[in-house]
Amino acid sequence: TLLRLVLGLLEPERGSVSVFGRRPREARALLGYVPQFRTFASDFPISVERAVLQGRLGQTRRLFGWRREDHAVARRALESVAMAELAERPLATLSGGQLQRVLIARALACAPRILLLDEPTANVDAQVESSLFELLRELNRELTIVLVSHDVGFISGYVRRVACLNRRLVCHETSALSGSIIAEMYGGAAQIIHHQTHLAPDAPGAQPGRPR
Repeated sequence: TLLRLVLGLLEPERGSVSVFGRRPREARALLGYVPQFRTFASDFPISVERAVLQGRLGQTRRLFGWRREDHAVARRALESVAMAELAERPLATLSGGQLQRVLIARALACAPRILLLDEPTANVDAQVESSLFELLRELNRELTIVLVSHDVGFISGYVRRVACLNRRLVCHETSALSGSIIAEMYGGAAQIIHHQTHLAPDAPGAQPGRPR
């Protein structure tokens, strides 16, 4: 709901929403959006690059076909998510993590000032989740990113600020997240459990006897 308000897909019952000093609908060209549920069938007969080119809709004035500039932008977007080598591959052959990278590239193809993502790691395993958050951390060096996630414990290791929303909105630095805040957000029936992860002795960067 919060992202839909920012995108202008919903109107607030009270108050107003402003994006870069404009009404949300007037600022859509400045926003890239990755929805929680993909908006096309994964087995649709289309290549990876063609899927990313959909992000150029509204950015080009050409009625038929794509300009050379559009293809160049799509290629750069794929390079930024480490998918350029798969540009000609059919979309249906991708793994879940690869498909999510393509959706991020599609959102980047409109050259947004803010990238909005709704549960970007839903339905992927922990290894893919970690690699996607590492990708977003790299993109965040040059781009503002706002994402929605229910996994506050995992995501706090990758972001600088967390906005906790449960009937009311409270913003915190990630270092300020505490057991009381988590309990309040989840209704009091939650605890923070700290884990130590030990790398295998032969793992890269591992040092005997030292937890990581």
